Amino acid sequence: MATPDAAEPPAKRGIGIRGALIAALVFVIILDAIAFVVFPPFPPGEPGAPCPFPVCFIQGTLELPAPEVLWSLTPEPPAPSSGLTITFEPSITNTIFTMWLVTAGLLIFIALAGRGSAGKPGRLQNFGEWAYEMMDNFSTGIGGLTSRPYVPVFVTFFTLILFSNWIGLVPPVGRVEYLRAPTSDVNVTIGLALVAFVMFEVEGFRRLGGRRYLSKFFPIYEFKKGIAAGGIAMFVGVTEFMLDLVRPLTLSMRLFGNIYGGEVALGVITALTVAFLPVLLLGLEFMLNLIQALIFSILTFMYIVLAIEPHDHEEGELAEEAVGAATGHEPVNAEPGSRQQGPAPEARASLGQAQGI
Repeated sequence: MATPDAAEPPAKRGIGIRGALIAALVFVIILDAIAFVVFPPFPPGEPGAPCPFPVCFIQGTLELPAPEVLWSLTPEPPAPSSGLTITFEPSITNTIFTMWLVTAGLLIFIALAGRGSAGKPGRLQNFGEWAYEMMDNFSTGIGGLTSRPYVPVFVTFFTLILFSNWIGLVPPVGRVEYLRAPTSDVNVTIGLALVAFVMFEVEGFRRLGGRRYLSKFFPIYEFKKGIAAGGIAMFVGVTEFMLDLVRPLTLSMRLFGNIYGGEVALGVITALTVAFLPVLLLGLEFMLNLIQALIFSILTFMYIVLAIEPHDHEEGELAEEAVGAATGHEPVNAEPGSRQQGPAPEARASLGQAQGI
């Protein structure tokens, strides 16, 4: 029989998520204080020169939208021209260099997290599996079970963009010329948006075929129902085609505008409150960066889900759906369960809410 003296000692409790967030915030605040001493503000282009408060402090902490070029294939920049000039100049900017560092850090974390022995995973592996399962449940809950093959796309975009956003809050990033938050550069966000655009367009052609996929935008078959039905259907399809083309622009500008705007606000507040570090603004930027990473990744994920959704309609059904959407009534010939293959209505509602943020 077990005796009271043989009772097992209570298990040790970890610091928890709340404690980890508080510790991370304190760490960033300490880094901010150290960065202000080690990398004090200076007039633009004059490192080490006296910097009067407050105008120089504000100008010294702001970064122009154009990134700093660290290496270029052509040492001298092209001469300015009065007309529109498009040039191709291979170069490495501080935002690309910082993005390489973020990518290397994520790859190292994944490699270390996967080194757990069989049947006895370590803490890093447990944390990685928990984070992936949480994102898997979240994305499949929106896109449905048919979207599960594209969960890694969502996880990859979300993780890369999230840490590319967060790195801008940690000094010396943003305090030295060779380190800057990648997503505060419009070139990086446009590149991410173009990758996403190519991905969901290719998946739409691959899963549905060229004819079925293009019939979503150009439903010529609707003219069999009449000129009016065909005209309405073509108007809806061409409108959706134009919206499809501007998706890379909206994806990139939304991410760039929010991250760069946050960098400017944080720089100004930090310059004006030297003695009182902007703790509240750091916490706000921490949450906004998380939200922006989630919006970009979930929109990309849902664009893929909508691209692979079958668009087979009966004759006249597309026109009836357009009229029904405009009048607030269901199509007369709609059959219950006729669109079960596509994402749930909640997915389309979530997509509309994310696009409006």
